[in-house]
Amino acid sequence: MDARSLHDMFALGLPIAEKVIRPIVIYVFLVVGLRLAGKRELAQLNPFDLVVLLTISNTVQNAIIGNDNSVTGGIIGASTLLAINYIVVRFLYHHDKIDRLIEGEPDTLIENGELRADRLQNELVTRTELEAEAHKQGFDSLNEVERAVLDPSGRFFFVAKRPTPDRARHEEILARLDRLTEAVAAATKQP
Repeated sequence: MDARSLHDMFALGLPIAEKVIRPIVIYVFLVVGLRLAGKRELAQLNPFDLVVLLTISNTVQNAIIGNDNSVTGGIIGASTLLAINYIVVRFLYHHDKIDRLIEGEPDTLIENGELRADRLQNELVTRTELEAEAHKQGFDSLNEVERAVLDPSGRFFFVAKRPTPDRARHEEILARLDRLTEAVAAATKQP
């Protein structure tokens, strides 16, 4: 490798301050944009969501690095993104209200076994997508789900229906009656 190649590889094409500011601006834009787009963008991606995210990454690449293709410029841009993310995460850890504002609140999609169509529509989650997520967590159908929540991170949380105490007691009484019936039937069959 000659001196010219090494120079081209490591010499910055833009001032360092610009190399630091560009990733910060793009980082803030993407955080706000993804927040406005909703939790669905963070949940399991369908092919359309994947295409959008891949296209966004390619679109903002030049905005982050500018006309500089040097290794040094790439390292500065990547380091800036990692540093700003570290600072934001640490800051939000100590400021719950701001964290909730940025990340959002969990959204209940099924409550008391009832599907909340308005919440599904708000989050742009179809019934089929919700069923697929329930299957991944071991449910045969949404009829087995007491509660389903979409977290701000885009993860789904499901709670299974459990029998009420009255229903459980009723089942226990029926089981005892069945055992008594069997015992009486066995006793009357003996000579």
